[in-house]
Amino acid sequence: MNMTPQEYQQYVKQKAPKSPLLKDTVLAFVVGGAICVVGQLILNGWTAAGLEEKTAGTATSCTLVFLSALLTGLNLYNKLARFGGAGTLVPITGFANAVVSPAIDFRSED
Repeated sequence: MNMTPQEYQQYVKQKAPKSPLLKDTVLAFVVGGAICVVGQLILNGWTAAGLEEKTAGTATSCTLVFLSALLTGLNLYNKLARFGGAGTLVPITGFANAVVSPAIDFRSED
């Protein structure tokens, strides 16, 4: 079966699954927003506990990294990432997941 590059591209386009772009975008927005709301609630909690604004921000970052690492270790962050897609790439939690996940994989391989 000989195909020209244009015919092949058309064939691939027909066979490729359609991406639910609107659904994926909405889920990413909702999940990313929820992570940010949790971060804001943690910041408010540290501020209410008596920390200064700058110190509360640092404590919030540490708390978010810890929670992300914990959820990654419990294999819950990956499930959330499959559901929320790019919404879980909120910088601090996505970074913690990216650091902890390979460490867990390495440990399981001994």
